[in-house]
Amino acid sequence: MPLVAAAVCPHPPLIVPELAGAAAPELDDLRAAADTAVARLLAAGPEAIVLVGGGPGTVRFNAADSGSLRGFGLDRSVRLWKISCSGGEVLPLSLTIGAWLLNRSGTELPRLARSVAHDAAPAECAAFGASLIDDDDPRVALLVLGDGSACRGVKAPGYDDPRAQAYDESVASALAGADADALRGLDPVLSAELRVAGRAPWQALAGAVAAAGGDWHGELSYHRAPYGVAYFVANWERS
Repeated sequence: MPLVAAAVCPHPPLIVPELAGAAAPELDDLRAAADTAVARLLAAGPEAIVLVGGGPGTVRFNAADSGSLRGFGLDRSVRLWKISCSGGEVLPLSLTIGAWLLNRSGTELPRLARSVAHDAAPAECAAFGASLIDDDDPRVALLVLGDGSACRGVKAPGYDDPRAQAYDESVASALAGADADALRGLDPVLSAELRVAGRAPWQALAGAVAAAGGDWHGELSYHRAPYGVAYFVANWERS
């Protein structure tokens, strides 16, 4: 099967130290966990990396496309992969941070990027994930970008919601146990109310793993909610 491994990381702009400024040390542990997850993904021996993140629509990007951090106060373009041909500055935030993480790793592997619409239905997300897996493709690994609820406390972007912690705990359990069924079962309405940015990409991961077949195990290396937003870092590998 061509899918060899997957990693899940969040995509807060503040993970980029230059954006965080004096607050950068507050996310050192998240940055380290994400770096380790990407290194572990690369150690699985893929021949290409596919980035999957949420966006306004379901879009297939070109290898030379890029994203920008200017909207967050840093005049920087983040290239997905190729620099020898022209591309557009079109990557959504999720894939921009994913590209930043991969570039930080130093890998020269080919990479592709796909966004799945934030409001896509669970079945659509799973079908999208399954479409990423093709027996004729090279060995690929998925880097899945997504944040949990943004309602963890009165200072959270979505203010405090008593349902948020239970929701995030269910996601953490699913990621730790490589439980694709649990991810597919996430409620899109509740997810939207809790301002979850990772629901659609996680359900795409579930669809990809189901299409790839075989047994999988997961490991959750980070689960915290700094700034009132839940972040998860996890790796899924074949058993």
